[in-house]
Amino acid sequence: MAQVEIARKLNVSTSTVSRLLHKARALGIVRIEVLDPVVPEEITERLAEALGLKAAAVIDTPSTGILAALTTPLRDLLRQADLKPSSVIGIGWGRAVREVIQAGLPRMPDVHVVALNGGHQESAPHLQINEFVRNAAEQTGGKAHFMHAPYFSSASLRDAFLGDPGIREKVDLWDRIDCTIVGVGLHHRDADPESHSLLRDDSLSADAVGDVIRHYFDVQGNVVPWDGEGRMIAASVDQLRNARLSIGVAVSVEKAPSIIGAVRSRMINALVTDTSTALAILERTGSH
Repeated sequence: MAQVEIARKLNVSTSTVSRLLHKARALGIVRIEVLDPVVPEEITERLAEALGLKAAAVIDTPSTGILAALTTPLRDLLRQADLKPSSVIGIGWGRAVREVIQAGLPRMPDVHVVALNGGHQESAPHLQINEFVRNAAEQTGGKAHFMHAPYFSSASLRDAFLGDPGIREKVDLWDRIDCTIVGVGLHHRDADPESHSLLRDDSLSADAVGDVIRHYFDVQGNVVPWDGEGRMIAASVDQLRNARLSIGVAVSVEKAPSIIGAVRSRMINALVTDTSTALAILERTGSH
């Protein structure tokens, strides 16, 4: 408010308001700062350039419902991707993926929607990948391809499972992926311990900063192997890299190194995030 307006409301002189404000500043009660305004469009441009992304979308960080707020920019990226009937969309798991799918995807009739990795024994909602696929297929008007498979106790059991003709038909879709929607995870040492008890593996190197459908990588984008990788059912690193558009949906300042590593690994080439996360990424890449 202008000092004149304050004076009028308090029924005092403008000079009194000025004097009290001056005193309040001197005592540290009032602080006046000039903030650098964050313009999402400008941050989006800088982020795409810094990471070499095919596409990016950055939203203002909302006070609540941040994951669901990523839905609109994700829809825009999917529309721009110009996916045709029979195009293949791969779906990963995670909280962000769950929220944007629940909020609704655009109509893309007759696309194939396929799970990028097997299901899991845990009951955590963000791990129910087949439910994500069902919802996504319903919203887009596409055909759902589920993956009813756990993490196996041995690589030989996994190979036998993949030999089944019905499973092979679904897995072969991974070679035809046009677009993916995936989350970017933290190293399990930093993840939520309550919902990841069965996802932990002590063989995983401390160099790993994050994962995409449990393919781990360091901050430079080098893939970090781990003992359980040969037992899981999931699209390969190369299959993710071959997708025309691989969209990572992720927020949180803590995930900045994870997102940087995911992009450098080439498992994602597009990003939907918020301004706080984007600024943390730019700072880490020296592009702030």
